[in-house]
Amino acid sequence: MQTTQYQNLRYDSQNGICTLTLNRPQVYNALSTELIEEITDAVRRAGEEEAVRVVVITGAGDKAFCSGADLKQGMGGAQRPNFSERLRTGYNPMILGIRNLGKPVICRLNGIAAGAGCSLALACDLIVASEGASLVELFVNIGLIMDAGSSYFLPRLVGSARAFELCSTGRPVSAREALELGLVNRVVPASGLDEAVDQLTAYYSQAPTIAIGLMKKLLNQSHASTLEQMLELEAACQDIAGNTLDSREGVLAFLEKRKPRFSGQ
Repeated sequence: MQTTQYQNLRYDSQNGICTLTLNRPQVYNALSTELIEEITDAVRRAGEEEAVRVVVITGAGDKAFCSGADLKQGMGGAQRPNFSERLRTGYNPMILGIRNLGKPVICRLNGIAAGAGCSLALACDLIVASEGASLVELFVNIGLIMDAGSSYFLPRLVGSARAFELCSTGRPVSAREALELGLVNRVVPASGLDEAVDQLTAYYSQAPTIAIGLMKKLLNQSHASTLEQMLELEAACQDIAGNTLDSREGVLAFLEKRKPRFSGQ
């Protein structure tokens, strides 16, 4: 196992699976400037490492995935922080890094995901939640709007009316309700969370990584594109996928009536 200890984040890589653990349990894994920078760097690094086929993001401890922005950092003084600069230089690159990563990203939702922590969870491709986990867009409670991508992810997942309700009331959404709304993919008992995540990572660590990354790219652009644009993008991406070693292996395995052995190349 390759383990790197950032100051606020654990980076563990083994057997094609990279796990990023937000490691500030004493403050419910709140997003400090340093932690945001480390997440962004770790996602970039996972993208560059050919051995990594799937990424998992989770939080240390059993109470919180991420409680959102660290309000003690720059919010208590007389001078208000530069919110737009914080978002443009910190949060936004972090979220874009996850969405643009050409590999699947799984959120292991082990506890509450609040504010920007909720946005961070929603930026992942799949969410597996513990029964005791919850999601809450609590920005309204401190007189702020949703940020870090929630205004993009929420209406696409639950529709505009429900998104407005969740953002404007700031009410918590339990894991079970989140499953019903389509915010998470799976809910399991806390004791089964690791097993459920392991099942997914076992699949993705052996899947055709390049093709899956291209699927992610297509879906990212789908809502803002016309049918004609998507058909052309599909054609371009299919050229890339069709010339990978994994595509050749998949066709050969089909003809030989056996299970394919994908290498991620």
